[in-house]
This record gives sequence, structure tokens and C-alpha cells, in this order.
Amino acid sequence: MDGVDVALAELELTGGTIHLTPRGHLEVPFAPDLRGRLLGALPPNGCTAQRLCRLDTEVGQAFAAAAADALDTLGPADLVASLGQTLYHWIAEPGEGNGGGGGQALGTLQIGQPAWIAERTGLPVVADLRARDVAAGGHGAPLASLLDQLWLHDPDTVTAGLNIGGIANVTVVQAHRPPVAFDTGPGNALLDVAARAISNGVWQLDVDGDLAGQGKVDEELLGVLLADPYYARRAPKSTGKERFHRDYLNAALARVDRHISGPNLLATLVELTAATIADACLAGGVRRVVAAGGGVRNPTLMAALRRRLGDGVTLDTSDDLGLPTEAKEAYLTALLGFLSWNGAPGNVPHATGAAGPRVLGSITPGAAPLRLPEPATEAPTRLRVRQPSTSGR
Repeated sequence: MDGVDVALAELELTGGTIHLTPRGHLEVPFAPDLRGRLLGALPPNGCTAQRLCRLDTEVGQAFAAAAADALDTLGPADLVASLGQTLYHWIAEPGEGNGGGGGQALGTLQIGQPAWIAERTGLPVVADLRARDVAAGGHGAPLASLLDQLWLHDPDTVTAGLNIGGIANVTVVQAHRPPVAFDTGPGNALLDVAARAISNGVWQLDVDGDLAGQGKVDEELLGVLLADPYYARRAPKSTGKERFHRDYLNAALARVDRHISGPNLLATLVELTAATIADACLAGGVRRVVAAGGGVRNPTLMAALRRRLGDGVTLDTSDDLGLPTEAKEAYLTALLGFLSWNGAPGNVPHATGAAGPRVLGSITPGAAPLRLPEPATEAPTRLRVRQPSTSGR
């Protein structure tokens, strides 16, 4: 919820291989007032229909402005893909939904009305990319499982693609087996909640993990947090800020009957994120982790993760393989839009839990009549990242 990540990608499907050339990316912050109202609409806060309508419109307009900036700055495009801003991800708890076992995705809501993007840019827009997978019985997440499966396949090494956003997710990729992908738990979500709480709203995050680096892990609080039953659920599974929020953290703190300083609280939450990610990777036999997302910018978190993974696991970043860490999700979105435009599935059923492959999203036409290409006749099996030539396009 810091702002809009925009990437320009050149994509080509040749045989079973997708070639992705990164053409640049931008980060466009949300206006402080809009960001504050978005945070205010998240659980455990309420959200009226009026507020939802306004946010859907204003986020769509922010996306449209960011897309227009990218077209002016990075170059022309044929299609826009928008993953949207998640406001609620509906996961059944025990006794709710079909079967009542808990853990099933029942719905998901991403806002940012795509008509504003189409109107501003004149380009067709592929949006609402999670809902079809959920309708097919999946979690609609992590959609990064598709990119990671195509990109990180290595016949000799079990590799995990890791994204540390508000929520952290992994895709475990290994030869001769379908990928396993799921949300591991909070990435930055609780860290950002704590930073706002201890600063009375002055800080939005603990920059570079500086304050956490000055603290000590409170083992009792860490034990309370790790006892959350979510971590014991089997994949496929997903979660979000509707679970890991301010009241969740306050309830955990209430079970520890003493004051915990700001630095110690942040250090403990860093350890929680590192422990839950590392546990998921080690349980899958992972020998290499390729990390991306905002959490990669937190050296305290990365040091804790490296320690938790141990000497037998290599920790790299997506930068090392040609995809900028801060823009991987934006390039993923471009890939998903490209696949939908070409009539190809964008989900990995074994990873999300969907009943089968599905073409994702809905298309809003641009200024010209909508003309889709002939559907792809071969499902992609590999993704290769090409570096752009220095001579330009």
C-alpha cells in the first residue's frame, strides 16, 4: 500500500518458451491522504459502500496516472495489466463455507477500476486476475507460482521463489514434481503495524530495519505468534492483512504480561517473518532461495532469514537473475496479462488449489475496437529473462 509499481515488459512466446525483456520500472507513491484512507479501510476497520466506491475510483485514477507516466517515460505498450489493490481476501475459518474445515478461499476483492486506466491510456486493460482461480476452487494466490515455475526450474537444485511483501509467499520448484506454493504468513504487514503504533503514526515502516536491529527477540512473544494455527495448515493456503493486522498483534501482546519495548517488538516480528519463511523452505528441501519484494530492502530481516536458512541454503535476490527485486510483482502482472491476452492459462492449479488451468482476468477495451490475437496453441513451459540491448528497442 505504499504506492503503484509499474513495469514495462516486452514479451514473446516462441514454441514453449516465453522471453521476457525488462524495459524499465517506476514506483509512484500514493498521495498520503489516499494511502491513509486505504489503510483505514482494511480490517479490523469497517468500510462502507460509499468509501469502497470512492477508493475504487481513486485507486483506479492513481493506477491510470502511473501507467500514463510509464508510457511517457519508458516507452509505448500494446496492453496494460493491473493486479489491483487487495482490500479483502476471504478465507473460511472453521465452520464457515463449503465443508466448514477452514482454510478455503471463498472470495477476494482487489480495487482500482480498470476503466480509468483504459480511458487515460487508450489501451486495453486486463484486470481482476485473481477471481477466476478462486471461482475454480483455488486461492487466487500466490499467482507468482506461475512465473517461478517457468523461470526457476533447475533439474539439479530445489529452488524457492520468495516474495516478501505485506504477506510473504514461496514457490518451491523441483524437477519431476509440480510446484508447491503458498503464503507463509506475514512479511512486512505486522512490522509496519508495529512501526506505526510505536511512533503514533509518524513512521510507516522501520526503514532498513534499523530499530529492529537494535532490539532483542522476545522468545515468549515469538512463541505466542508462532502458535497461530495458520502455519500448521497444509498447502495450498493463502492469507492476508484481514488476519495479520493491528488487533491481531495487540491480542498477542496481551498474552505476554509485561511491557515489550519498540526495538524488541520489531526484532521479534522480524524473527517471526524469517522463521516462518525459513521453516517453509526447509520443509520443502529447498537448497536455493531467490528473494524479491520490499522485504529484501530490510537488511535486518535478510540477515535473520539467512541465519534461519543455514549454511546449506543459498539466498539470492531476483536482481541476480535479471529481474529487479522491487519490480518482480509488476513483471509478474505483465506476464499474467500477456497470457490472458493470448488465451493461455495464468494459474498453476497444484499451487493455488484450483480445479484446473484457467485463463485469468477480465478485459476492458481501449480506444480502438477490441481485437484479440489467435489463442496460443502451445502451453509455455519455460520463461527466460533477456537483458535489453544498449541500443534501445
